[in-house]
Amino acid sequence: MASDGRRQFWKRNAKVPGSLLKEGSKMYAQSKSKRASSFHEFAKSTSDAWDIGDDEEEEFTSFASQSLNSKVAMATAAQVIQNHNKLKESPGEKMQQSESIDEVKRNGKVVKSNSEVQLSVSSGGSLGRVTLQKQQSLPSRPVIPLVARIADQNASGAPPMAIREKSRHEKFKQLLSSAHTDLEELRKYSWSGVPREVRSVTWRLLSGYLPANMERREITLQRKREEYFGFIEQYYDSRNEEHHQDTYRQIHIDIPRTNPLIPLFQQPSVQEIFERILFIWAIRHPASGYVQGINDLVTPFFVVFLSEHVEEDVENFDVTNLSETVQRNIEADSFWCMSKLLDGIQDNYTFAQPGIQKKVKALEELISRIDEHVHIHFRKYEVEYLQFAFRWMNNLLMRELPLRCTIRLWDTYQSEPEGFSHFHLYVCAAFLIKWRKEILEEDDFQGLLMLLQNLPTIHWGNEEVGLLLAEAYRLKYMFADAPNHYRR
Repeated sequence: MASDGRRQFWKRNAKVPGSLLKEGSKMYAQSKSKRASSFHEFAKSTSDAWDIGDDEEEEFTSFASQSLNSKVAMATAAQVIQNHNKLKESPGEKMQQSESIDEVKRNGKVVKSNSEVQLSVSSGGSLGRVTLQKQQSLPSRPVIPLVARIADQNASGAPPMAIREKSRHEKFKQLLSSAHTDLEELRKYSWSGVPREVRSVTWRLLSGYLPANMERREITLQRKREEYFGFIEQYYDSRNEEHHQDTYRQIHIDIPRTNPLIPLFQQPSVQEIFERILFIWAIRHPASGYVQGINDLVTPFFVVFLSEHVEEDVENFDVTNLSETVQRNIEADSFWCMSKLLDGIQDNYTFAQPGIQKKVKALEELISRIDEHVHIHFRKYEVEYLQFAFRWMNNLLMRELPLRCTIRLWDTYQSEPEGFSHFHLYVCAAFLIKWRKEILEEDDFQGLLMLLQNLPTIHWGNEEVGLLLAEAYRLKYMFADAPNHYRR
């Protein structure tokens, strides 16, 4: 049977990603006993499911060609094309034909599915070596690349502008163009996502950077932008002074590590902007100074305010193509909005980072109430919440989610009262429970940490973030107002 053939293939072929996870196989037992002592070594010793290399691809193809009865496949292909051109079938008949083709079994050999046969025939009429493509391994929904479409509102494959979205878009425009914007109404509409076209203005308003009064906005923007560049003139030259050298050196080291896979953030002009923003913030907040992780918090604001001036692919856009005035405005706005955000969570970055310690402890207590099995599982294998959740709190899940998802998440954070400081706890709890099945399947300390530090969210879009936020809101509704919800 075709399904048996596929199962045998995954069992026998050790080089195929995922084969290490088959229970009962010798390879799994051996790899289990010789687990790497670090993530770097662990990553080297395993293959990524989406990155099949050339050697592995050849082995996969060679096995497929051995298993495939070419005569049967060619006969099936001819039949598919004949049936396709013959007549217009009813929907029911089409479904039956598709199912029968995909599940054909001949002499115990695997027969290619309809789509694969058509691909082979169209490329030359013979069933030669078919190049594996990464997208063939992915789910049926549209593939979302790692760095592309970070500002895309429809990353999950939804129609570009559904009727409901068009109505919401009009409502945003109406709110933002009124003489005095109703901020409560704006928060209500922003909770489920802000349209890209109005996101920059909406974020400035919700962060408290811009006033609700329309007449005062332009004056406020001009004054705050001038004030920021006044700080640059006053403080930036002091970065080479002895008492500021350590701060500047750490910022200089961290900037290239900020979203290293996105070309936008590797441009020298962008890195200089980030250095100025972070250094000025550190100088003006001596209680905390610069702490690693703050560099990540600039990126969503920078991308959103850049998108206001860029219609094309933001990830690869050359910022030097913008006028100097526009670049300065984006820099100043990013500084002030990041400052507003950090004002609400500054205890996360003061000495010993007490805010993060408190939030991680609160997460542990919350999980013990929400899902006792997960909590006990962590205790059994001596996994401390601080070992994975510290980064979740320090970077606001930015290292766990693609940037496009972070931007959507922040739409809601800025709509929630104390979104970054309070609601984030419930988002982290919902995020952890989302991986409940995978967590309970891991049966040792290192396996759990590898999972929790490398969760597979690369193809997440708005749909997944929306479900995560809905679950977080449910948890908040159930537990936030209960005085003993952190106590067992």
